[in-house]
Parts: sequence; C-alpha cells; structure tokens
Amino acid sequence: MEPTRERQDPGGLRTLPGDDARQILWRFADRYDLQMLVQSARSVARGPVARLVADGARNAHEWTPQKAQLLTAFDESGITAVFMDPAEGGFVEGPKNLALALLAFELSWVDAGAATCSLAGNLGLSPIHERGTPEQRETYMRRAVPPQPGEDRTIWRGAFGLTEPLPYVGVETGLLGGKVRVAEWEEGQEPILHVDKRGRFITNMGFANFVTVAVDSGDPRIKGSCMVILEETDPGVFDRGVPTKKLVHQLSSTCDPVFSLRVPASRIIGGYTVKDGVIIPRYSHGEIIEAVFRRTRVTVGLMTAAKLLSAVEPVIRYQRGRFRGGESVAPGSPRYELGLQQREDALHRLVDVWATGEAAAALGFAAARLFDELDPLERKKDEVFAAQGIGGGTAQMRAFRRVQKDALEFLALQAQPEGTRDARRYEALQADVLVQFLVKDALANVLCPACKLWNTGHGATVMREAVSLMGGYGITEDCPGFLGQKWMDAQLEATYEGPEAVQRRQLSVTMVSDLFLAQFKAWIGEMREIARRRPGTGACTLATAMELWLWTLTHLQEVTDADGGKLYHGNRQGVTFPLADVLCWLLAGRHQILDLLELEAKGPANPVLAEGLPGLLGFLTDLCHVQAARAAGESGRVCAELVYGYNRHAAWDGGTGCGPDACDPLAAIGAGATGTATPVGPKAGPCVRFDGMEAFIRLRLKLDGCLTGVRLAKDRAADALTKVMIPEALDYPV
Repeated sequence: MEPTRERQDPGGLRTLPGDDARQILWRFADRYDLQMLVQSARSVARGPVARLVADGARNAHEWTPQKAQLLTAFDESGITAVFMDPAEGGFVEGPKNLALALLAFELSWVDAGAATCSLAGNLGLSPIHERGTPEQRETYMRRAVPPQPGEDRTIWRGAFGLTEPLPYVGVETGLLGGKVRVAEWEEGQEPILHVDKRGRFITNMGFANFVTVAVDSGDPRIKGSCMVILEETDPGVFDRGVPTKKLVHQLSSTCDPVFSLRVPASRIIGGYTVKDGVIIPRYSHGEIIEAVFRRTRVTVGLMTAAKLLSAVEPVIRYQRGRFRGGESVAPGSPRYELGLQQREDALHRLVDVWATGEAAAALGFAAARLFDELDPLERKKDEVFAAQGIGGGTAQMRAFRRVQKDALEFLALQAQPEGTRDARRYEALQADVLVQFLVKDALANVLCPACKLWNTGHGATVMREAVSLMGGYGITEDCPGFLGQKWMDAQLEATYEGPEAVQRRQLSVTMVSDLFLAQFKAWIGEMREIARRRPGTGACTLATAMELWLWTLTHLQEVTDADGGKLYHGNRQGVTFPLADVLCWLLAGRHQILDLLELEAKGPANPVLAEGLPGLLGFLTDLCHVQAARAAGESGRVCAELVYGYNRHAAWDGGTGCGPDACDPLAAIGAGATGTATPVGPKAGPCVRFDGMEAFIRLRLKLDGCLTGVRLAKDRAADALTKVMIPEALDYPV
C-alpha cells in the first residue's frame, strides 16, 4: 500500500481573507442587503468609532456629546433600522439574526462598546418584538426608526432593564427586586399600575426614552412576574441614575437607574387577562427573556470572535517590524524583514489565535443562521397550536412529547442514504412544521449557550495571548488595533447575558436531549466521510474526539462514584460542566471545517478569489487541523479525568507489588498493544483496575493516533504567516 502523501503547497497564503471569502464562509454571498449592511457598519466602525477611541473617548464614564455622535452615525448609516421590518421602516426582509450578527462583528472589530451601544437599543425592543402585542410592536418599532425626510418627529431609543442592584446583580434572572402594584382600578376602566424598579448596569440609560423592565408582583391583584414598558414622560420618577464606573465598553452609556412610575396596564408586554379580579400577564418575565436571550447571546459571542480575527494583522505587523530602526539591522536581512517571525514560538502562538478566531466565527455565524431558520418555524408552530387550541407552557410540552417520536424518526431517515430510505415518509416529516421546529429547536438550545460560553470564555483567554504577542506595546493606549482595550472588553462579554456558569448549566440539560444526541451521532459519521475525502482537515481527529465524548457522557449517566453517588446530575457540576466545555470545543471545530468545505465548493466560481484560492484553502485547512487537535486534546484530558477520576484509588496494603500486566491498561486489549518489547518491572505500590474500560482505552489510543500530522500542519501555517502580504497600515486610526 502506497504511503499517504502530505498535501503539497498550493502556492501559499497570499493575502488576508477578504470580503469575497468571508461572504462564502459565513453564507451571505447571495444576500446583497447584508453585504451593503457590512459595508455601512464598517465605514462607521473604522471611521467615527475608531476616531473616538483614538481620541481617548474611552477615558470617561459619562455619556458625552462626543460619544453621542455615534447615535447620529448609526442613524445615517442605516444601522439603527436593521432590527425593524420594512413595514416598520427597516430594510432587511425576514429574520434578522444573521444581519445583527454581522453588524456586531463589524463594530466589534474596532470597539465592542460601540457595538453594545447599537445593539442595546435592539435589546430594549426585543421583549416587544418577541412577545409584544400587535399594538405594542406597531407603536414602539416605528418610533425607534430614524425619521425620514419630511417627517417631524424625534427618534425613540430604548433600554433593557433586567438586572437588579446588589445583592441580586449578576446572580440569577429569577431574583427580582422590582415590584408592580395596582395604583387605580375603577370599574370598567383600564387598571393603572405603579412600577418601582432600581436597575444596575443598564445600557443606553444616558439617553433612553423608554425602558422595558422586569418586575415581580407586589400586589395580590397581579399574578406572578411580567415585563412592563416605561416611558420618560410617565408620571413619577424616571431617574437615569449615576454612570457605572466601568473599566470596559466605555463607548456605551451604562447607568444605575431608579424608576417609580404610574403606567396603564396596557404597557404589560404581551398583554394580560383578568380572572376573578386578578390581572394575569400573558407572559412571565422569564418566558420573555428566554425568547430574547436565546438569540442575543449569539451576537455577544461574535463580538469576541471579531476581536480575535482583528488581532491577526496588527500582530503580524508588530512581529515583522520589531527590530527595524536599529543600526545593526540592515534592510533586506532576515532580521529586518521578519523580525520576531524568525522564531517559531511567536508564529505558533499566532496560529493558535487565528485558528480560535476562525472557529469562534464559524460557530457564531452558524448559530445566527440557525435562528434565522428557526424564527419562521416558531411562528408557524404558534399558529398550529393556536388552531388546535393548545396554549403555552405545559400544554405545549405535552403536545411536543407526542411529536418527538416523529422527529427522531425524521433524523433516523435523514441519516440513511437517499436511495434507501422511505422517501414518502421522509418528505411528509420534512413538511411537518412541528417536527422541523423540534429538530432545530433542540439544536438551537445547544448552539446558543455553546457559542456564548466558548467564544467569550475561551476567546477572552486567547485574546490575552494576542496582547502578549505585542510585548509591552499590547497594554498601551496607542497599541495598533486597540488590542489592550479589546482584551479588557472581552472580560465583560464573558459575563453579558449570563456568565459562564449559566451557559454551562443550560448545556448540561440540553446536550442530553435525545433529539440533539441523534444529530450529534450523525455528525460523527459526517466527519468520518469528510476525513475520507479531505484527510488534512482534522475531521478524523474531531470524529474520534466526538466519539470519545459521547462514550463518556453515556458512561457517566450509567455509573456511580466510589461512594455510590450518581455522577451525571444537576448538582454534580464537576461532571456536567467540564463535559459542556468539551462539547463547545467540538462544535466550534466542526463548524470551522464545514465553513472550509463551503469555501472549497463555491470559491472557484468567484473570479476575485480564483487566483489565490488554492493557497487560502490550504492555509485554512491547516488551521482546521490545528483547531481539531486542540479540541481533541481537551476531549481526551477531560474525559479521562471524569471516567477514571471518580473511582477510589487502591490502597497499598504492604504486599509485594503488582505484576506488569495488572498495572497496564492496554494489556486487556491484546498482546503487543503497549508497544513495549520488554516486560515492565514490579510496581512498588497499588494498581488501579481497568475492568470495563476497554472501549474507552481503545478510543483514547485511537485519538492519540489521529493527531498524526497536526504539527506539520502547524508548521505550514506558521510558515504562511511569514509570507502573507498585509496592507501598509491599518485601515483605521491608532
């Protein structure tokens, strides 16, 4: 059998990936509206936003007239109207998740505070958009659109008031200090409510005209919690509060407001009914924020991904120019041309930064696209249930339990070769709204927290690495690319809309659903097939790591620890949380590989890409391989700790030691599995047992072997960094 040949150099990476490549990678090459949005957002980010940062606007906590220029720039560029439908004054048809993701990515490429300033207005509208009555949507969505020529009105800007002051701040969204009571309720008239709310870390409060706040009932005549719309002209106290003294995101306005206002009951988001003299909001505050956060968490994850990819060009420029200017460094010499890039360490570390950025962007944009598919299905699902007289909550859960069997059947049919499955049954299930909603909802319930957790958590760690590659320059105010500020900003993004523990908790529940695991199992086969066609992508490594994770998850659900305690349990976060972390690595690596295949399939049709495409594909292939190996390393380490770590180690009883086979976990697999030519000597201590672990040991051994070639891929990627052409200067001020 002829030995496998390493991939030949197809010409090398010539330039950094441009818009033509990114449009294909992130699946908006056929969306002219999104391409124009990207250009508009980029002009604002690398113009007004960059100038504000360069001029030191981040040094003040207050919302200043200088910062307020951002709002005008957002309005004039069309950024403000992205969230609205054309009927409301917007310009993007259909779901907006990918559009908002691209907007956040472009603004965060320069400054995440500016991105937050833009997106927080949408967040203030989101409860109304997702769960508001038709009248509420019509009123507030239209008011939030910039006035058109000839219109005599002022734009309204919103804020989202969820977080409570200390001690509740950042603890749990279910703990509410804000209260709503009935102030007046005359017979035959609409009730008038009194809302008391003190907020903490509320973005956009320096200029918001209205706030959507979460409150709990403080009156027996109101049931449960809800969200209410407050306007600055309502009777009572609308105190914007003092500015929060943030270390980060200073281009957004953040305050600790105080509200004590009287509002009509029609401001309850989603409306209400009255039963036996009690106001019953249609939606609790929890139901509303669940609908909001499951989408907006993805955007936050992409804000950190943008930072990582934006760091590549400044670091390359710094590395190459590090020694220029010295008398002993002559132009044309390797030291002059390459600088720090003469050293493998600097290059390998930058490869890791770039690979993480690509994987984070791939995961984030995949999640955004998924929600664009899910949103219309969710509305159709609501219509189906309404026609069947099925309400929300428990009634829908019971209905879905009946549909789940069909959804699992659909996934089983989908996994079969097209010519062998029951085509008629498959088409029927494919056309079933409830089946398709369940399948995509199960996936969204995993991808959303995974994107938020991995992109912002691991991304912040890798961003520190990017800053360190700039040396002392990285933590200066004038660092090219504002890398020091971006590193600090990433720390806040890791806590936005629920810190890491919140995402891990959600994943520990959603990743064990039958519908998700059925899809996950199919992905293992998908990666095996990709590995057969494209062995250099690391798909084989990733498939084995996925198999190891799945075996470990199943094992931990079935066994107990040394004391007989259940292992996979909500309170055993030492088990569930590490498994959730590993899953994020695997998901990011998979979507990175899928993006590569998309570019490989559609790139040749783009004349702008044609000449340099082989080199770009070769480089991105190596990045996929590097990232897959990192994911495999995390999977192997964590799974081994969990599988073996909850068994009590044997106690030494003073005996004569163990034979070589007793101490060798591979001896149970077969002779010669250890690869040793001579027996191992007696052990001077007790040996652990490996009974029942044969399958796990085989997978671990296989996983190690799947790492073959990864360091060669990293060497090739590092070499490409020394040759890639970059612009003479960044395209925004420093």
